[in-house]
Amino acid sequence: MSSGDFQPWLVDTLMSVKIFSPFMHTRWGWPAVESVHFLGLSMLIGAIGTFDLRLLGVAKRIPLGALHRLVPWGVAGYCLNAITGFLFLTTEANQYIYNPSFYFKMLFMGVAGLNILVFYSAFFRKIRNLPAGADAPLPARIIGGVSLCCWVGIIICGRLLTFYRPALCDAEVLTFPFFCIP
Repeated sequence: MSSGDFQPWLVDTLMSVKIFSPFMHTRWGWPAVESVHFLGLSMLIGAIGTFDLRLLGVAKRIPLGALHRLVPWGVAGYCLNAITGFLFLTTEANQYIYNPSFYFKMLFMGVAGLNILVFYSAFFRKIRNLPAGADAPLPARIIGGVSLCCWVGIIICGRLLTFYRPALCDAEVLTFPFFCIP
């Protein structure tokens, strides 16, 4: 399969998932799912963003270990966003797969995922018992900054998805890496 065949195949495959489309195309389906998506985003950014800011030195009077107890709320928010994002993607795949903002959003999500793996595998044990007022080590601060930048990028790209609606693509004008130029 060539790169020009991949996107149309992916759109067709995602659009073949018809379980959610009838609900999503109702009067309240899309707005309801979008509301849950924003709720998940608020939980995610509220918890993870706050933790990242503490890593960067904001609100030093709060011990990192105590603030880390909010992280499960961020994970729950991420799960809500993954589920609702899948509903959007399978309902209107052509509006996402041919949209460069979608690929940048996925890139930022991938970097954020790698960032969190590095944090928990290499640095969390070193910072979880830091007392209030203590600075996180420089690598942990860098990880917090990268995390914040990734989540801001994800939010921006998510908003750009709705402002750039590509026309349906002709397979002959698809370009590498992943977008259509109508």
